Amino acid sequence: MKTVIIIFALIAVALAQETIYTSKYDNIDVLEIVKSDRLFKNYYNCLLEQGKCPPDAAELKRVLPEALETDCAKCSPKQKESSDKAIEYLSANRPEEWAALKAKYDPENKYVEKYRENAEKIGIKL
Repeated sequence: MKTVIIIFALIAVALAQETIYTSKYDNIDVLEIVKSDRLFKNYYNCLLEQGKCPPDAAELKRVLPEALETDCAKCSPKQKESSDKAIEYLSANRPEEWAALKAKYDPENKYVEKYRENAEKIGIKL
């Protein structure tokens, strides 16, 4: 009986880990990154596969396609907030880089269309 309980506990832990993205990088100030030419360049080049990836950027690159597809279903509230801040800043202040990222991760413009209404509700113009 103890073995069965342990197996179910291990399965529950494994499933829980798959239902959320890591919170390891949640305390990173996303606005500091997108406002800094030096910091942003590292993330930007990583996401576009034009340079090495800092660990947090590599994690973002890994989960970004799924997060876009699922409306960030595995994101924490903090991750969603950080995402909104980054998108708002990039779309308004770094239009060329924003266009390149959209071309890479949303070449058919389906995510922009999918999220446009919600973005506008919180003041983000896509």
